[in-house]
Amino acid sequence: MNSVTPILSSDSTQPQTLDHFAITFAPLSLEEVYARADDSANGAIVVMSGMVRNQTDGQPVIALEYQAYEPMAIQVFKQIAAEIRQTWTDVTRVVIHHRTGKLTVGEISVLVAVGCPHRSEAFAACKYAIGTLKHNAPIWKKEHWADGSTSWVSIGACEQSPESC
Repeated sequence: MNSVTPILSSDSTQPQTLDHFAITFAPLSLEEVYARADDSANGAIVVMSGMVRNQTDGQPVIALEYQAYEPMAIQVFKQIAAEIRQTWTDVTRVVIHHRTGKLTVGEISVLVAVGCPHRSEAFAACKYAIGTLKHNAPIWKKEHWADGSTSWVSIGACEQSPESC
């Protein structure tokens, strides 16, 4: 259930890019994602690390379980990168990696990295990427509560309260 997709672009309207997208059961690596976003043209690399927290809306959480429809999720990641380049044309690299399976508190569930010559664009593009991913990618999360119960978080819940997703 591991999918790693490097994307090479030779579009003449932008510098050659090496983006990287992955859906994986294996733990995510900050070092790997940072290295894949690195480029000599960068003045900034912004990395967003989404982690499993110990509570949601005051209720204790012991784990999250992620499932994804991989082929479509990778396509959504590619579309996010294309949309980023339409708005922030200087972006050099976009890296999006997401975990699947059951993760415990403190584990990294998603990493997004954007390399760019300027920090403000890198921050904006990274924020756009994670927000768009949460709304558009076919990735579902099940919360495992301390009392032994579980509940699935729907995409609609993220639309109503994006900061809690």
